[in-house]
Amino acid sequence: MPQMIFVNLPVADLERSTAFYEAIGFTRDARFSNNLAASMVLSDAICVMLLTHDFWATFTDRRRVDPAQEAQVLLCISREDKAAVDAITEAAVAAGGMADPCPVQDHGFMYGRSFADPDGHIWEPMWMSAEAVEKGPAEVSDAG
Repeated sequence: MPQMIFVNLPVADLERSTAFYEAIGFTRDARFSNNLAASMVLSDAICVMLLTHDFWATFTDRRRVDPAQEAQVLLCISREDKAAVDAITEAAVAAGGMADPCPVQDHGFMYGRSFADPDGHIWEPMWMSAEAVEKGPAEVSDAG
């Protein structure tokens, strides 16, 4: 089995959050979803587990932060091109999220935006040119 990542996010309203993530392209995996959690699949290697606050509390004794007020992580996901970065951000807004809680980044070889889900968790869709991926952004930037 390939190595995977499961991002666990506490959510205030599981139904609302599930609908939001479906609207931006995730697929709900019913095998790992119930009234306490929803498994949302982004790719073969990336899943987001949406957990009700009460269920989240069974995993850790640490204080749950309010993602609308505090940032603990920025979740960056690659997109195939600039248009796809804009498309997922616009879909997030249409589904009840907030666009660009972080500054837009446009460096020519790399383009990134951000959106917050209804709970405030920040996602950063980004695109980087194939040349920058191959050579490294500093080399591409210095050559231009």
